Amino acid sequence: MKLIYFSITGQTRRFVNKTNLEHEEILPNDPEFEANEDFLIIVPSYADETPGAEKSMDIMDPVFEFMSYANNAHYCKGIVGTGNRNFASLYIFTAKELSAQFQIPIVYDFEFNGTPSDVAAVEDIAARLESGANISLKS
Repeated sequence: MKLIYFSITGQTRRFVNKTNLEHEEILPNDPEFEANEDFLIIVPSYADETPGAEKSMDIMDPVFEFMSYANNAHYCKGIVGTGNRNFASLYIFTAKELSAQFQIPIVYDFEFNGTPSDVAAVEDIAARLESGANISLKS
């Protein structure tokens, strides 16, 4: 299964490049492309010095534009959130907002650019989703 991701700082890109999965990046200046195949989306959350959801959401607008474009949300089979637990309630905030808006489950989350265990977990989730198997959702 393909990974589609968004990365400003490069942390998410570094994670995705560690996987053996096909991937494509949502670019801030060109977020409207058609997926046309099943995928997992990996999204970070960002906060400014005084963390607030509004600032985080402004940075993530291209992700919501991508998901709203054509039938992209239909092809999204799960959301992987990444961030920094120090952001408290903003940890994986974007993933939570995408899940609520598009009714797509969060299947995994990790910090920063992930560990080898995180890479293996995402590859396993992608393989199981691609084969049609049920997965336990991340709580």
